[in-house]
Amino acid sequence: MTTPTDRDPTLAARDPEIAALIRQEDERQRDKMRMIPSENYASRAVLEACGSTLSNKYSEGYPRKRYYEGQQFIDPIEELARDRIKALFGVEHANVQPYSGSPANLAVYFAFCKPGDTVMGLGLPHGGHLTHGWPVSITGSYFKSVAYSVRRDDHRIDMDEVRRLAHEAKPRLLFCGGTAYPRAWDFAAFATIAREVGAVLVADIAHIAGLIAGGAHPSPVGHADVITSTTHKTLRGPRGGMILTNATHAAAIDKAVFPGLQGGPHEANIAGLAVAAKEAATDDFKRYAHQVVANAKALGRHLGDRGFSLVSGGTDNHLLLIDLTNKGIAGKKAAKALDRAGIELNYNTVPYDPRKPFDPSGVRLGTPAITSRGLTEAHMEPLAGWFDEAVRHADDDAKLDAVAAEIRSFLRDFPAPGILV
Repeated sequence: MTTPTDRDPTLAARDPEIAALIRQEDERQRDKMRMIPSENYASRAVLEACGSTLSNKYSEGYPRKRYYEGQQFIDPIEELARDRIKALFGVEHANVQPYSGSPANLAVYFAFCKPGDTVMGLGLPHGGHLTHGWPVSITGSYFKSVAYSVRRDDHRIDMDEVRRLAHEAKPRLLFCGGTAYPRAWDFAAFATIAREVGAVLVADIAHIAGLIAGGAHPSPVGHADVITSTTHKTLRGPRGGMILTNATHAAAIDKAVFPGLQGGPHEANIAGLAVAAKEAATDDFKRYAHQVVANAKALGRHLGDRGFSLVSGGTDNHLLLIDLTNKGIAGKKAAKALDRAGIELNYNTVPYDPRKPFDPSGVRLGTPAITSRGLTEAHMEPLAGWFDEAVRHADDDAKLDAVAAEIRSFLRDFPAPGILV
């Protein structure tokens, strides 16, 4: 007699190789200081929603306007996700179907632009994102791109340059937001410039969405015509994207997402987003968002005390960008040494970097994931010490392994959300 388990084996029974690799990844995420600013820990509840039978369902269209039957429970799930996100950010309309942040941005182009139109965004070498018109992206191939920059002296966005370039180029879209800019965005100033030149202002808040939801960063709502974001990073949801806007642009955005760019949405991830949005509406999440910023500021101070050069002199958000030139080590070598030492981050260009992007001068790190584990300002000084030790001993594998063992032991007191090993 066969049992349900015999007919439908577990992952470990069906594919022990994949099961073992997933377990090893669980252990890696448990044992390391995960400090890539775009990564976090989703809760067990979010992970359960993402791994549910919703992955079996195809749901082209929008709630109550689908092209497939069997949507009795799918529609309420997507409606919950939309309504919770609308309430969380205080917007009139939310599209939660984009597969990630890049397709969300591409949908904005499709909604408002024709090939050859001019767009403006922060240049990639200065902390911007590929999809804000950088030449190697499709957005820089199909549209005329104008990039603004940060100043050489303080690495802050030069709003005078933004205004001058905008008046010269008359862009159809003006992007504000980035992936390696450690300072707060002045959404009101960008909105003024956009109005002056008749541009659609797009705030890409992928990195700071959770900080905005928790009240730890100014919001673009009321300033930007359209807001795009991922749903993970500081928001602690599943991997995905979303677009927020007002009633005026809602139809254009929805049409651009479907049928413009994609077919059936990933409803399991949308359910995960609904759960994450509910979590983000709590006081606990607000405390978390403020702690992320407090930790980043404290870590920046301790690293500065150890002679590390912080781009812009510090941070207002969740990330730090460090120029390692004065330490005599390239970013890529440092990143690999730090990874062996139990500190996971990424090598990164710094403004006006003389080195090439694949072997740049800097590293980028952030505090969202370690804050999710419960670390506070009190833990940032020893973390800066481990960081410093790993950089100074980048060629000493034994020393790096010793630091990793210390970090692994330290993290036992700070369980990682969603990980059961």
